[in-house]
Amino acid sequence: MNWGWLSAERALELASLLWDTLLAVWVLLWFGMKRAKKLETPWEMAQHALPVILGFWLLFGNGWNVLDVKFPPQTPGVLWAGLTLTALGVGTSIWARLSLGSNWSGVVTLKKAHELVRKGLYRWIRHPIYTGILIGFIGTAMIRGHVRGWLGFVIVWLTFYFKARREERFLRQEFGEGFEEHTRNTGMFLPKWT
Repeated sequence: MNWGWLSAERALELASLLWDTLLAVWVLLWFGMKRAKKLETPWEMAQHALPVILGFWLLFGNGWNVLDVKFPPQTPGVLWAGLTLTALGVGTSIWARLSLGSNWSGVVTLKKAHELVRKGLYRWIRHPIYTGILIGFIGTAMIRGHVRGWLGFVIVWLTFYFKARREERFLRQEFGEGFEEHTRNTGMFLPKWT
């Protein structure tokens, strides 16, 4: 079987379609969210929104020729692996988003009648939406095949790390020992293996 029909352009089109699907799910599910009772400040929101926008611009945009150094080479194997990781990451994020239900928010928030979700991927990982986005980002960076995408990945990973820490402070205040027990049994972005 010839797997070499996947060009870099076609792989990027498919990856973009996957990211568009994630965005569509986010928008559709936005309407069913619970109302917030505690919300981060606009400055705190900007601290994670702007770097994530920059990270995705680095991944998908053009320019800054010094960062257009090719890595890795765009072989059929790399393109297929990248597309597979993008699909896995987007699928993971959608599954995690569906598990959160009306407790989800794009910003750090506590909802009215907020629940500590421990089903789906949340049984093993505290922030599986971020995990999925990061996996998808790695896949798309492989497809794009330039250093800019990897720089964008580092920016998004660092942003998610600090945003997750802020979320955990909110959850710790709300759920106390219940959240502490949850952190002992789960990893931040990857499952705990011990």
